Amino acid sequence: MIVSASYKTDIPAFYGRWFLNRLDAGFCTMVNPYNGKGLRVELTRPAVDGFVFWTKNIGPFLDGLTQVAARGFPFVVQHSVTGLPGSLERSVPDWRLTAERLAGVRDRWGPRAVVWRYDPIALTADTPPAWHRQTFAALARAMRGTTDEVVVSFLEPYRKTARNLAAAGVAWRDPDLADKRALLGDLAAVAAGEGMRLTLCTQPDLIDPADASSGLGAGMGVGWGPARCVDAARLSDVAGRALAAREKGNRPGCLCAESRDIGDYDSCPHGCVYCYAVAGRAAAQRRFARHDPAGETLVPRPLTGTPS
Repeated sequence: MIVSASYKTDIPAFYGRWFLNRLDAGFCTMVNPYNGKGLRVELTRPAVDGFVFWTKNIGPFLDGLTQVAARGFPFVVQHSVTGLPGSLERSVPDWRLTAERLAGVRDRWGPRAVVWRYDPIALTADTPPAWHRQTFAALARAMRGTTDEVVVSFLEPYRKTARNLAAAGVAWRDPDLADKRALLGDLAAVAAGEGMRLTLCTQPDLIDPADASSGLGAGMGVGWGPARCVDAARLSDVAGRALAAREKGNRPGCLCAESRDIGDYDSCPHGCVYCYAVAGRAAAQRRFARHDPAGETLVPRPLTGTPS
C-alpha cells in the first residue's frame, strides 16, 4: 500500500512530529469526515510500500525525511512552489529558500524523489498570463536539476475555493480552453528547456490527443501529458525495486495509483485563499490548536464507531 500524507492537509509543515510518532506506533487512525467512523491505517514496513508527501514547506520535516528513510521507507515529495503573491498565499516560505531545500533533498535521495508542483495556476488582476510566464521561468531556472517533472493545474471553482476567494475579495477568471492550452504550451517549453517534463493534474479536457500520443503540444514542439501524482513507477525508482499498485484515481481523469490518505480536511493553517480542503482559515487554526502530536488521529473528531 502507498500512503499519501496528505493532499488534505500539509503534514510535513505542521504535523511532522505526529507522523513520526505514528510510525513508531505502527498505525494511525483516520476519521471519515462524513460519517465519523475511524479507520485504522497500518504504518509498518511490511504494510507500506512508500509514502507520498504533499507540502508547501518541507523545511520543518527535513529531519523527518531522514528518519523515514532510515526506517526503510521510500518516499516522493510533491512540493508546491508557485511564487504567488501574499493575497493568495499567506504563509509559505520564499520560493528561493524552498528551491535550496529541495536541492538538498535531491542531493540525498535523487531527482526522482522530488516533484515540483506549480499548482494552481490562478488568473487574477495581479497574476495575469504574462505574470505566470515570467514567474514560472524564474522558478524553473531555480529548480533545474532538482526534479524531472513539474505538475500544473488551473484553479477550479470548488465550493470552498469559491467561498474563500470571495471572502478575501480576490476576483479571478477561468480562461477558455484555447487560452489555457496556449499558456500550457509556453510553460511546457520553458520546463523542457530546464530539463523537466510538464504534466497536468486531473484536467483531461486540456490534454489534446496529439499531446498524449505524439508529445506535440500547442505548436511548441513540446507536449504535456496527464500527471500521476501518486506514481508507483517513480516510487519504484526511488526504492530501487519494483512496487506494484493498480491505478485508482480519485476523480475522473486522475491516473494516480491506489493509495490511502491519512490527512484530514479543515486542518491546514497555511491560509491559502484558493484552498479546496479548508472551509476557512480561522476554523483550521482552531483545529490545529487542538492537535495532539501523541494522538492516534491527526486532529480530534468525534468517533461514531470502533476503528476497523
